[in-house]
Amino acid sequence: MDESSLTMDLYIFNETNRAAVYGIGTYIRELSAALKESAINVCVVHLMSDKPDVEMVQTNHIRHLFIPSPIQPNTSLDSLKKRELYYRSVVYLLRLQITDTNALVFHMNHSKNHKLAEELKKVFNCVIITSIHCLEWSFLLFGNVTHFRKIVASANDELKKNIDEMYRREKDYFDIVDNIICLSENTRQIIQNDYLIKPKKIKVIYNGLSDNNSKQNRQFLQTKYNIPNLPVFLFAGRLADIKGLVYALRAFKYVLKTQSKCHFIIAGDGSFDIYMKECEDIWMNVTWTGKIEKDKLYDLYSIADIGVMPSFHEQCSYVAIEMMMHGLPIIGSTTTGLKEMIIDGETGLHIPVIEYDDRVDIDASLLADKMLYLLQNPEKRKTLGVNARKRYETVYSSEVFSRNMTNFYASLLEKERL
Repeated sequence: MDESSLTMDLYIFNETNRAAVYGIGTYIRELSAALKESAINVCVVHLMSDKPDVEMVQTNHIRHLFIPSPIQPNTSLDSLKKRELYYRSVVYLLRLQITDTNALVFHMNHSKNHKLAEELKKVFNCVIITSIHCLEWSFLLFGNVTHFRKIVASANDELKKNIDEMYRREKDYFDIVDNIICLSENTRQIIQNDYLIKPKKIKVIYNGLSDNNSKQNRQFLQTKYNIPNLPVFLFAGRLADIKGLVYALRAFKYVLKTQSKCHFIIAGDGSFDIYMKECEDIWMNVTWTGKIEKDKLYDLYSIADIGVMPSFHEQCSYVAIEMMMHGLPIIGSTTTGLKEMIIDGETGLHIPVIEYDDRVDIDASLLADKMLYLLQNPEKRKTLGVNARKRYETVYSSEVFSRNMTNFYASLLEKERL
């Protein structure tokens, strides 16, 4: 099928009160932008909207349907039952909006949409797909697959009960949808091997981002933000345990003992007090920005020399894509999807995540060695950065993402016609 002539009605679901979590908001914005020139009729459905009434808005050839939260939720019902009733109301409203079901696709982005998928299947002749932005247990267990498998196979206890409930709920959801988009090969393997989903139902499509590398003069930006003219490490993201920032700060302390003339910028918000303790005696070597606007963050990418990402869980990190877009070599952990994003020795360096039966760890001294290596080898650093930019262009650009997603949607209609 010629994707340029692809005609279908596509409804992309988001939940307004969770839109920014796990990059889902960015994913939906990039997906909408990627499809705006296509023949696909796109409508983004914003569930749990904070708007007072149901509202349809059209911007740049994309429709946005806002469906508000219940005004007076029944407090006698548990959260799952409330969600189920809400989804029934959503499907009722969609029935009023949708008249042509010849090529109807619903694209979901939240693992708790199981009941919504069930209700849609009852009412519409449709194809339902989902993109996996996270697996619930990954955050509770810091992406530790070894621990996950041990718990699922173990005797009953409270932790097993919680993890098992997450697993069963997700498996039911994956079973009911028609197709699954994984954002990493790592997740594909887990979905296939641990959730027992048939391979033909799964497709790996990496995230993509629009190119916004301003290429501003570094010296100008350093002056603008009062950043010292020194080699700069950059961490960007939530200040949360799962992002591994404590290991980066400990490693930076080691680095300063060998090479004191360098700086660390930390861009993000969260539990500052916890991480400030790790900065004792090195406060003047660290800049904390808090949460900042995207344009200022992109300026920091242009200032930085090395990106540091010691995360314990990533699917297809937009931060990593942004760093590659700006030609930054990344020292990143071998967690989940991040390992395959960074090619060790070519676009960045790996720092191993050590998995135990009940925990995960990172060797801060080894991380420090890799940070020092890139500090002391500017030519290698430059080569890695150039290769990182090329990887962005060939794998994670908006053009590649648009082509992959359009081809994927076209393949759905081909299956329907066979």
